Amino acid sequence: MDLKETRMTTALVYDGAFLKVHKDDARLPDGSVSQREYITHPGAVAVLAILDNGNLLFERQYRYAPAQEFIEIPAGKIDHGEDILLTAQRELLEETGYVAREWMHLTTAWPCIGYADERMEYFLARGLTHQGRRLDEGEFLEVFELPFAEAMAWVKDGRINDSKTMLGLFWLEKHMSGWDK
Repeated sequence: MDLKETRMTTALVYDGAFLKVHKDDARLPDGSVSQREYITHPGAVAVLAILDNGNLLFERQYRYAPAQEFIEIPAGKIDHGEDILLTAQRELLEETGYVAREWMHLTTAWPCIGYADERMEYFLARGLTHQGRRLDEGEFLEVFELPFAEAMAWVKDGRINDSKTMLGLFWLEKHMSGWDK
């Protein structure tokens, strides 16, 4: 059985500066029709930045939407037409003030595949040199470092609960164990 859904009609419900919401009619594999709502997003990068001492760079901030402090790895949206590695390099510099000598793509993931088309590209960055931050307007965050083992303990304790950060840490753990070689 072909499980592919076919878009029949589409309507833009919300056209924001950053996100858009669509409501489509889709033909389902059994021939019936259903409405599908989804968010379009330009995509993003996330960077697992490792300092020479082996610690990882993290950011702490408070955001309106979840109404709580959250801890994450450096990340940001991909500008239209921008190469994903250039996005990762730009976000690392803007948010933390660091540039990296070595870059490696770890994986691609879709964090909320049932409701959004956002794609996350994960990078590992090493050989860091500090050059000064350039935060976006309205962005307030604290940069700090943690040993990998402590970061994983924070995940288990619920102190790090950002899904992109958790996924990045799990991929880094696999990479460090030699799983991807």
